[in-house]
Amino acid sequence: MKLVDNETFLSQLAALFNDTKEKGTIWLTHKRLHYDGTDVIMDDAGTSEGSREYPCLLRVTDGGKNKFSTKVEPGQLEKFYVAYGSLLKASMTTLRKRDKKREKIRSEQAAARKKKMTEPVVVDGPKRGKGRRKRQRQIKASIKQQDSQQKFKEREEKQRQKAQSSQ
Repeated sequence: MKLVDNETFLSQLAALFNDTKEKGTIWLTHKRLHYDGTDVIMDDAGTSEGSREYPCLLRVTDGGKNKFSTKVEPGQLEKFYVAYGSLLKASMTTLRKRDKKREKIRSEQAAARKKKMTEPVVVDGPKRGKGRRKRQRQIKASIKQQDSQQKFKEREEKQRQKAQSSQ
């Protein structure tokens, strides 16, 4: 991965956005840079963590041959982020919109499953003779519903226990 200066980073990022305008993916990562190449000495009496400023490392890759990064010093951070933000806003026009119709259908299906799980299955019909198969299917559906309700209760109980243990 190449370490480049801030201006080169922005120009290469703009070129990468243009290359992947029709199809492609870009991964952007931000990280606080705290490694200076020497061994770290733990010193409690030294400077506190809150008062020390660290540079920021930004990395970009398209998952292929294009990989580059830059190191932004704390004093230049605001100036860099203004240019970086405007570049991102200009390049984000090619993003696909969320498929709200599909999400709505999935949420409706989930609501229907939940409603079906809570509605009691009515078992009616004769034990023998005409309608026997229908009754057997209803009994089987009732057993399946009870099992799913039991599993749901167990999951809720585990979540409650996790929430209580984390507090």
